[in-house]
Amino acid sequence: MLRLTVSGPPGSGTSTLVSKLCDERGWSSINGGDVFREEASRRGLSVEGFSALCKQDLDVDRSLDTLLKQVLTDLDGPEVVESRLCGWWAHELGLECLRVWVAVSDEERASRIQNREGGDYGTCLALSQQRQRDDMARYCVLYDIDLNDMAPYSLVVDADELDADEVFRMVSSELVD
Repeated sequence: MLRLTVSGPPGSGTSTLVSKLCDERGWSSINGGDVFREEASRRGLSVEGFSALCKQDLDVDRSLDTLLKQVLTDLDGPEVVESRLCGWWAHELGLECLRVWVAVSDEERASRIQNREGGDYGTCLALSQQRQRDDMARYCVLYDIDLNDMAPYSLVVDADELDADEVFRMVSSELVD
């Protein structure tokens, strides 16, 4: 049964946070990014190519989001769902769970992405900012959601100056067993 949603932009540390929480508590999780990558692979597309398809055919995004909404409400589903919009979905569905947003600046995201994937910092920054703009525009068109609106979240963690363990401790302390 769902206990927690974790959301944040790419490079914010959501996957690390979910991994630490699940390891500590013996919980299972589903990652919306993994679902996205698996669907891209199933279609024989790169992540970038699949993202471009999603921009052209909004029904592709809707179908993936419908799948995540079903996971959120499945009593036999994972305890943790991680995706950019899962906190919004849990809020809209009236689900009782902790809804976390991990916030980081554009610069910190670019630095983390560069450390994880390599490449030039300036390129990582530009690509990260463009992806964020594209995603924000798509979510606004699809669902009238503004990713800058933190109202659906019960906990917003500013992780710019925090390491992964500090974010983990902060979120873990908010969880009710």
